[in-house]
Amino acid sequence: MENRPLISVEGLARRFGETGQPAVFEDIWFGVDKGEFCCLIGHSGCGKTTILNVLAGLDRPSGGAVIVDNREIDGPSLDRAVIFQGHALLPWMTVMGNIAFAVSSRWPSWDRAKVRDHAMRFIELVGLAGAENKRPAQLSGGMKQRVGIARALSIQPKMLLMDEPFSALDALTRGMLQDEVLRICADTQQTVFMITHDVDEAILLADKIVLMTNGPGARIAEIVVNTMPKNERHRNDLHRHPQYYAIRNHLVEFLVNRSKAFDREVAEHGFDPRRPKLVKPGLMSMKLSAVNPPAEIVPLTTGRRQ
Repeated sequence: MENRPLISVEGLARRFGETGQPAVFEDIWFGVDKGEFCCLIGHSGCGKTTILNVLAGLDRPSGGAVIVDNREIDGPSLDRAVIFQGHALLPWMTVMGNIAFAVSSRWPSWDRAKVRDHAMRFIELVGLAGAENKRPAQLSGGMKQRVGIARALSIQPKMLLMDEPFSALDALTRGMLQDEVLRICADTQQTVFMITHDVDEAILLADKIVLMTNGPGARIAEIVVNTMPKNERHRNDLHRHPQYYAIRNHLVEFLVNRSKAFDREVAEHGFDPRRPKLVKPGLMSMKLSAVNPPAEIVPLTTGRRQ
């Protein structure tokens, strides 16, 4: 059997409306390895959320397939957990109740004590110990999203899907949750597929960043490998890392210019949608620095002898 990554997106396409309408996206190919954190970036309207919905089994593609652990997706499954922009908590249930409901759905044979013990482990993991008996109306936006993260992780999915989960939060809360997700994924080796519009968020969290062209007919233009080691990615000083600006500038250049003119690139250089180009702008910048080291700084003098 051919070795596939844990998640293999193969020739995916989605059309809405009558036959003959242009596809929102088409000929989408990429993979996500087990334990990998993958971010998808592209302009609004290119079909990012639709791709996530197909991966979740909430939508059906017009063409192609998604293979997870060597099985084609055919509807929702507890092997795939989704965290949306909104927390989507059950308002009449407590924090414990929301998470225990998911756990008991995953393991219906477990008794109540085992379900609560398992749920409590994930409540503690996201830093909500002491809030387990509160209802969503008693929680801040950041706390609600923590509950959503705990609920998703508690069913121990093969794949965690996140659709801009922090976009509705204030900057401070968003940063704190980014740090939490980074820590949790490092501890659990969770496989994650996340949509974001935030370039810095992608650099902080992702092992690779999939770039989509503009729709209709959007495609995967290339895949940026984040070569910044995970243990060197810290939100407060990310901009100080020697690879940071090379990666960031590459992403911004794509979003501002190349995503709109990708057809011209295809015409000039060719394009194989089955094998999107892997690029490592961070390492390229390091090589250039080694070849062209910065000039020696000479102290300024007044010209007078001391």
